[in-house]
Amino acid sequence: MKRVNSVDLTRREFVKTSAAAVAVGALTTRTLAHAGGSDRIKIGLIGCGGRGTGAAVQALRADPGVVLWSMGDVFKDRLDTAYQNVRGIIASLSQEEGEGSTLWHDRVNAPEDRRFVGFDAYKQVIDSGVDVVLLTSYPCFRPREIAYAVERGKHAFVEKPLAVDGPGLRSVLASADEAKRRNLGLLVGFCWRYNAGMRACFDQVNGGALGRVTTVHTTYHTNTLPRRPRQEGWSDLEFQMRNWWHFTWISGDHIVEQAVHSVDRTAWAMGDLPPERVTCLGGRAARSGPEHGNVFDHFAAVYEYRDGRRAFHTCRQIDRCPGDNTDYVYGTEGSATVNGWAPTYVIKGLDGEERWRYRDPIKDMYQVEHDELFASIRAGKPINDCSRGANSTLMAIMARMAAYTGQTVTWEQALDSKERLMPETLEWGDLPTPPVAVPGQTKLI
Repeated sequence: MKRVNSVDLTRREFVKTSAAAVAVGALTTRTLAHAGGSDRIKIGLIGCGGRGTGAAVQALRADPGVVLWSMGDVFKDRLDTAYQNVRGIIASLSQEEGEGSTLWHDRVNAPEDRRFVGFDAYKQVIDSGVDVVLLTSYPCFRPREIAYAVERGKHAFVEKPLAVDGPGLRSVLASADEAKRRNLGLLVGFCWRYNAGMRACFDQVNGGALGRVTTVHTTYHTNTLPRRPRQEGWSDLEFQMRNWWHFTWISGDHIVEQAVHSVDRTAWAMGDLPPERVTCLGGRAARSGPEHGNVFDHFAAVYEYRDGRRAFHTCRQIDRCPGDNTDYVYGTEGSATVNGWAPTYVIKGLDGEERWRYRDPIKDMYQVEHDELFASIRAGKPINDCSRGANSTLMAIMARMAAYTGQTVTWEQALDSKERLMPETLEWGDLPTPPVAVPGQTKLI
């Protein structure tokens, strides 16, 4: 496998790699031949939380030939719950659609001997005879799962974020490059890229409706994510994994795990050009107790671009504060206000008059992701937007690094970082909570 390292990958080269990765490879593609000549596409689910359950159902709805073949998770209770939930949802949908429904109940065909538990469950799922894997486990595991899927020649739906640190991100870039060479699909779960309103609005923005984009401010202001008190019998590691949103080594912190959606839209508005550097303020003002781990609860990032432009991102997870998930894009000839929650997709001129508004229906973007992935696999032109997704993931990682250390962090520093957040070995037992970062004291690695 060709390796991509941080020395080789400058910002300019990253843009070229990102653009090329979306193109169709020249090799003979793995279409229905990889499914034994039948119409079936066997999928494996790796990571059986709520998002994994949703992704499995969406994959089954995307193509009448999709069969849920195998499943894997670190925790058996999550796996069992997901299996029963998927079966129940598909049975309900089949009843709603009536006789002749394509959502046959027997398409959930993952018997007990193809349901795997443990840290190596991802390998067992990938090696169980599947054609496509859904990677929806903890973010810290994403790089190794992507690498193994590509090594084994599997297409993949890959949930965001793609990594939590520089070494993981470099691994993902190498996998994306190899997947492109082998014409394998790697669709990243930046779901707003598959929302019809967002697509139309950013087509306007990138098509010159605002003139030249001068600055962007994206937001992700919301409440604290759930916390699970420690139960009797839980080891340190299990306690942290059950509260994974609140531990940086697992989630990357909320700017990487959650607000990366808004960071991705910053990149979208700026034409997916990587920034040169970032300065980021952040801290922990309203969190306390062991369930909150070691993450921050607010960030404010300033991205600087080589041409002198700046883009801004703010995110917050603090209860009883106003929420916002709006993107504000400004150009030489107007501005855009984008909010998928509302939804609002509006462009105004410099005079404040409305020039454009999206008014058409919007299909479930999570379903669209899978519809387009499986259609592309059927067509022999599998979608691979992994390098572009890595761009947005690294933008979030570098902002966290800047906030934790108090330093301005360049693109190259983040990509070349030697800081590995995940412990070298994972065993059920003692695992002290890492300290909360202190800007000005925590070292940039």
